[in-house]
Order: sequence, then C-alpha cells, then structure tokens
Amino acid sequence: MRLFIAEKPSLGRAIAENLGKGQKKDGYISLNGGNDIVTWCFGHILSQYEPENYDASYKKWNWEQLPIIPNEWKLYVSSDAKKQFNIIKDLVKKADTIVNAGDPDREGQLLIDEVLEYLGNKKPVQRILLNALDEKSVKHALGDLRDNRDFVGLRDSARARSQADWLVGMNLSRAYSLKSRSAGYGAIRVGRVQTPTLALVVRREDEIQHFKPTTHYVVNVIWKHENGLIPTVWKMPEGLDGLDAEGRLLKKEIAEGLLAKVEATANHGNGASITSVERKEKQENQRLPYSLSTLQVDAGRKYGYSPQQVLDTMQSLYEKKLTTYPRSDCEYLPTNQLSDAPAILKNLTKITDDEFQALLSKADTSIQSRCWNDKKISAHHALIPTTVSPSYDGLSEIEQRMYLLVAKAYLAQFFPVHKYLATKIIISCGDNTFAASGKTVTDMGWRAIYQKDHSEKDEDDNASLPQVGDGDSVNYQDGKVLEKVTTPPKRFTEASLLQAMKEIAKYVKDKDLAAKLRSCKGIGTEATRASIIEGLKKGGFVSLEKGKMVPTKQGRLAISLLPDSVTYPDLTARWEAELDEVSEGSLSLDIFRDHQISGIIDLIDKAKNLKLKPNSDLPTCPNCGKPMFRRKGSKGYFWGCSGYPNCRTTFPDKNGKPDTTARKSARTGKTATCPKCGKKLNQINGKFGLFWACEDKENCKAHFPDKDNKPVIIKCPECGEGYMLRAESSKKKGTYFWYCSARCGAKSVWDKNGLPDFKK
Repeated sequence: MRLFIAEKPSLGRAIAENLGKGQKKDGYISLNGGNDIVTWCFGHILSQYEPENYDASYKKWNWEQLPIIPNEWKLYVSSDAKKQFNIIKDLVKKADTIVNAGDPDREGQLLIDEVLEYLGNKKPVQRILLNALDEKSVKHALGDLRDNRDFVGLRDSARARSQADWLVGMNLSRAYSLKSRSAGYGAIRVGRVQTPTLALVVRREDEIQHFKPTTHYVVNVIWKHENGLIPTVWKMPEGLDGLDAEGRLLKKEIAEGLLAKVEATANHGNGASITSVERKEKQENQRLPYSLSTLQVDAGRKYGYSPQQVLDTMQSLYEKKLTTYPRSDCEYLPTNQLSDAPAILKNLTKITDDEFQALLSKADTSIQSRCWNDKKISAHHALIPTTVSPSYDGLSEIEQRMYLLVAKAYLAQFFPVHKYLATKIIISCGDNTFAASGKTVTDMGWRAIYQKDHSEKDEDDNASLPQVGDGDSVNYQDGKVLEKVTTPPKRFTEASLLQAMKEIAKYVKDKDLAAKLRSCKGIGTEATRASIIEGLKKGGFVSLEKGKMVPTKQGRLAISLLPDSVTYPDLTARWEAELDEVSEGSLSLDIFRDHQISGIIDLIDKAKNLKLKPNSDLPTCPNCGKPMFRRKGSKGYFWGCSGYPNCRTTFPDKNGKPDTTARKSARTGKTATCPKCGKKLNQINGKFGLFWACEDKENCKAHFPDKDNKPVIIKCPECGEGYMLRAESSKKKGTYFWYCSARCGAKSVWDKNGLPDFKK
C-alpha cells in the first residue's frame, strides 16, 4: 500500500481526486482498492517541548538556569491533533511506501518528515512537489515523484530555524526579562525576527521625532527653442558657497543672484546655447509575476490590505484551485508551463472587467518573457492563475481584487517590452549649466496594462522634449527660485514594513555586511512575515494610526533595553543566509546550531552586566521599597512585588493601580506545631476570619480551622490520613459542614459549635 501524507486536508483531497475512485474514511481516503491511501496533518501536529517539559525547575525563571540548551530535542503530539496522529500512526504501520506531500517549502518538508521520524519509520519515502492544486499540476507532480532523501537539506534548514527560534526566544526572553524586572520594568519578549522588525518601526519613529526640516533652494529656468520649450534645473557647481553636506543650497540670495544674472545676460551677446544632447533608445522588460511578498506590498499600497489579509485570501484562492501555491518567494516560472498559457488566458475571459478584457484580447502567446527560466525555480514558482476556470462573480471583493492583480502580472508576460526614447539636454549660459531630461514612449508594451496606475508626477518626470541639436541657441523664457523644505521619513505601513523585512540589507548597522546581504532573502519568510507583523500589533508593541505603524510605549521600551546585536538585523540576516546554506547542504545543522549557542551565551552575559535605571513610573512596595508589577493571575490582574521571592507582598488591582486599602491576611502572632510536617503553624486573620496555616507554603501547605484561638486538628476517622476541614454550605448560608482534606470519599458531617458532629 502506498500512503500519501499531506500537510492539510485540502492538499490531501486534491491528490486523492487525481489518483482514482476513492472512498472517504475517518481521517483518510482509500483509493484503487486500498492500494493508495491519502491522509493528512493539520499543519504542525507536533510541538516543541517547553523548558519546563525538559525539567520542572525551569518553570521558575532565574539566572542560574541559563543558558537552557536541550541535550536531546523533543517533540510532543499537540492535544488537538491526537486523533489524527493516531490515524497516521496506524496507516504508516500498514504502508509499504510513503509519500511526503507537505507544501513545497522547507516548513512543509519538515512537517511530514518529523512525524515519520517521531514514529520511527524505516520504510521508503518519496516526495511529491505540488505548486498548484489544479488537475494538470497534480497529475504532473504524481508522475514526477522524487526520493525524499534528496530533500534532507531542506528539512534540516527548517529544523535549524525552529531550534534557533526556540533558543533565542527561551533564553534571551528570560535573560532580559530577569534584568528588566529587577529594575521595575515588565517582561521583554525577544524573537529572532520579531525584535529586529520592531526595531525598524522604533528607529523610524525616532528619526521622525528628531527630524529638523531644512529649507533649501532650487533654480528652475524655462528656455525657448524654435521647436518648443525646454524646462531645466540649474546644476549647482561643487564647492559653491551655501551648499550643505547633502549638496542642497541653503542661501536664497545666491539662487536669486544667479537667476537675476541669467535674466540679464541670457538673451544678449552669446546668450545661451545647447552644449549637449543625448538620446538613447531604451526598453523595460516585462515585470515579473508575483511572489507572495511583492503581492502583499502591491495590495497594501493599492487597497490598504494587511499582509495577513493578502496571505489568507491567496490561501483561499489556492484551496479553490484558482491560483498556485501562495507562500512562494519566487517570481519565475518553469518553461514546461508555457504550454498552459492559452488555457489560462482563456479562463481569464471570465473576469468581468471591461478594461482588462480589452487588454486580454491583445495578448500574444508567442512572446516568451524573462520569467520563463528553469534555473530560477527552487521548491516553487511564482503566483499565477491555474488552468481551472474561475467563477469570478462568485468570489468575494478581496478575492476578486487579488485574482485580478495576479492575472494582470501573468498577462504582462504576453505583451511586448516597454520601449522609450530617453533624452538629456545640457544648456550653458555663461559659467552656469542647466539640465533637462525627458522620456518619449515609442511602444507602451506591457505597461499598457498598468497605464491607469501612473501618477501625474510620473508624467511630469517624463515630459517630452522638443527636437534640438548641439550648438542650437535658446532664449530665456521664464525662471523662478523654488523654496523647498525637507520632510521627515514616512512611517511604515504594513506593506512597506514587509518590504523592509525583505530588503533588510538597507537597514544593517554594519555597512560592510550590506553587499553580502543583498543576496539574502531578508528576515522571516514568505510564510511568516505577515504573522510577525500581526504579532507586533496583537502584542501591543505597535499600533496603527491612519494606516501607519507607530511604536507603543511598550515597544519603545523593549528596543531601548536590548543591545544592538539583538535589535539590528545583521545577525538575523546572517542566520537566514546560513539557513540557505543548510538547505543547500553546504553547512551542517550541528555547526549552525553551535554558532547560535555561542552567540546566545555571549548575549546572556551582556544581559547580566546591563545597567538599568529603576523605573520611576511604577508604585513601590510598602514593605521593601522595590517596584511593584501588574500581573495577570488565574483570577484576574493583581500587583506583586518585584522583590519576589524575598518579598511576597501583593495587592488587588483597582483601575490599573494597586489597591493598598484592600484587607490583607495578617498573622496574629499566635503559633502552634503543624501535625503534618512538624514546622510552625501561624494563626492568620483572613478575609473570612481566623484560621491556621503551616509556614511551609511550598511543600506542606497544611491549614486548619480555628476554635477558641487554637487550631482544630482532627484526623479523618475513615482514612486516618487527611484532616477534617470546615466549610460553609453553598445551599444554606450560615450552615457549616466538615470534610476530609484528603478527599478520601468519607461522607461530610455537619458542624456543631465549631466542631464536627460525628454522632449525626
């Protein structure tokens, strides 16, 4: 029997539909008389151990535990996936051959491989790579099954990233939380990708807050040629008085003097003439189809959609078999899919958009753009429509918009290249030089698809210029001094932040590293960037104000406390580059992990030596003077002393502040001996009156009722182990009963004068 294990049910169903006639069972589909079985996971059905799962002592955070490095990495079956896991387990036992049908990326590879490893599978495993769920793609993939051993590097890179995330999150979150709490701040969550991403937002906000506008001046002159007007800009000579370090002219009087001089001399004597004309025929190749991130950026700019909305929508279209695998970082297509173009373009006639249909009729399938490149394909290819005909009007608005964006990018591959004539003109007037540039489109080509998206500014920047020649005379027509003011950098939107994560080389601290990082795919992956941005919002580190990302006080605090080596993307980008090496097989998983452990140990030492000023904004503990924190317990928020466990002072929360007026349990000073452990019993004046409690709250935890300022110590007559405790009846207020502390099953007895009435 051949067993296919898919990453999720939708993928499993698509495979089953193309294997033959099937019969649905509980958690799988049986096909071809039971010779083929298709089952599925629900994403990751195995989870990594938490530190406390390795050792219960890790439940309490302290410096002595760090670093936490598992000797053997362990996984457990997620509670909500146990039923499906057991189904897979039974099917693996019966199988002769197994096919890994995870998504065609490193996470999909690991997701199935780790289940098989967990089960101790020794049977042969094949790999199916599915970039789309339409019938043609699935049948092609079924006919091209690979040896799963060829993807060991892909699996190891996913495992390396998962373990690196764990090491960073568990160790550095604890280290910097311990340090920050000691100074009266809250917990600090550190993430391998999340923290540098947050730092981008925080640093951008700092730039905006500290920005000082600069007023500078530009001289524009319009020259009259016999064939038309030529708008130009004065080219300021190097070393000109009044230029700042950025080459901006800060002195208005110099600009005005220059313009006055030109006005006075340009139309007299030698006047002004054209000293250089440069014309070049240029072309712009067809834009590439979308990867997930480029689609997220465009959809964010055009419609304001968040990266997560785009990913969710593309996943929906993928599961409807209308578009290919969404979590792709590739913008190229395999040449064997070029033959699908006529069918796909025919399906696009279902798009109810008149403008698009007019463009679609001009598509030329004989054109082969640069996107058709087998050497650029890895585990998956660009996002394109499939050969399945869409029911376009039945899609939601966001689905229609995303499908149309993907369709336009695909259509562009069958339009000619965009051609234009680029012109540069230099005009000299005395010692001064003026420059003009223009663009004349000779063949709109594929840009016709996006013509409506052009802004007026684009048209101004590409103004047409008259036909002129070297040495032609020109006359001064008009001129003005423009006053300009520099503006602060723009806040990130979700789309531009995602783009910054991908283009992380622009934001490295070590500029020498930038060249090396240009080939890196950024921080995060196509599959995780959207969720990282969502996590920053949900975690209260950033907020959205009019669609712009603004760091909260909590977000600013986190970045201010962490060292540059954690908040800058240099280290994270290096990790991503190394993960690519692991995937390619040029770097082993063990060496990668050793690199991370060494770095984490160094960062823990830095956290220990970090000097922080106490947080002056927090209330102080009345017993020890240390700051108090607002924490969330099982019964809601409360305030606890940061000096815990040495100081155990707590207060209820009242409107976000500690309620120091609330009644607290207090010792009366009376003591007795605990019958359970032999240690001291203290009489406590609590919320419901007097009671007695053992001083050993960690191990013994014994407590007893009070009668006449003495503990009532009566062993259970049934089991002889537990002690009788007194409680008020929930059905009849003011009536009390007694029960065994060991819950041995003995019947409760009623209270009589503060003691159990065993006679009843």
